[in-house]
Amino acid sequence: MSDPILKMEGIYKSYNSGRANEVPVLRNCDLTLNAGQVVSLVAPSGAGKSTLLHIAGLLDTANSGRLQIVGQDMTHAGDKLRTDMRRMKIGFVYQFHHLLPEFTAVENIMLPQQATGLKPSAARMRALDLLAQVGLSDRGHHRPSELSGGEQQRVAFCRALANAPNLLLADEPTGNLDPETSDHVFSVLMELVRATGMAALIATHNMDLAARMDRQVRLDKGQIL
Repeated sequence: MSDPILKMEGIYKSYNSGRANEVPVLRNCDLTLNAGQVVSLVAPSGAGKSTLLHIAGLLDTANSGRLQIVGQDMTHAGDKLRTDMRRMKIGFVYQFHHLLPEFTAVENIMLPQQATGLKPSAARMRALDLLAQVGLSDRGHHRPSELSGGEQQRVAFCRALANAPNLLLADEPTGNLDPETSDHVFSVLMELVRATGMAALIATHNMDLAARMDRQVRLDKGQIL
C-alpha cells in the first residue's frame, strides 16, 4: 500500500502574545490524506484553519508533532528541501487569486513551470492545455484585469496544478465569488482534482460545498474532529 500524500501526527502550534503568553492555535492534530481524496476542512474564522494549511504546505512550522508529505518526513526539513517540496509536490489556491497583473493568463501559469527549469515552449503548451480543461481556451492572452472573478480563480487553479502536484491545499477558494459562480468554479476544481488523482484539502465555510467532498473534518478549539 502506498504512503499517504499527507500525514500529520500530533501537530501542536502556538504563538506568543504581546505579553509573552503562549496562545495555542492547534492542539495535537492528526490528519491523513490519501491519493484521490478530497477532504473539506470546516472551521469558523480564527479557529486555526489557515495555520493548519500553512503547516501542511510547508509555509510554517509546528512547535511539535510529525509531518510527512508523499512519504517523506518533513518535520525537521531544511529550507531548500521545503522549497523544493512546495515547488514540485504542493499546489496552493487562495480566496484571492494573487495572479500577477502584468502577465497574461498563460504567462501566469507558465511561471511556476519555468521556475523548475522547464523550457518556455513546453510550459506554454502545458498552460494552454490546463486552460482548455477549465473552459478558458479563448482567454489565455488576457490579463487578470480583463477576466471575471470566476475566470481569474480558474486561472489560479491552473497555476496551482501547473507542476502536477501530489497535494492541493485550498483556503476558501470560492469565498470571494457569488453563489452561482462559486458553484461552477468548485465543480471545475473537483473535475481537475479527480482527473489527476491528487489529494486535496479544501477549507471552506460553505457547508453545501463541503458535503460534496469525500470527507469532512472540523477544526474546533484547535483540535481536528
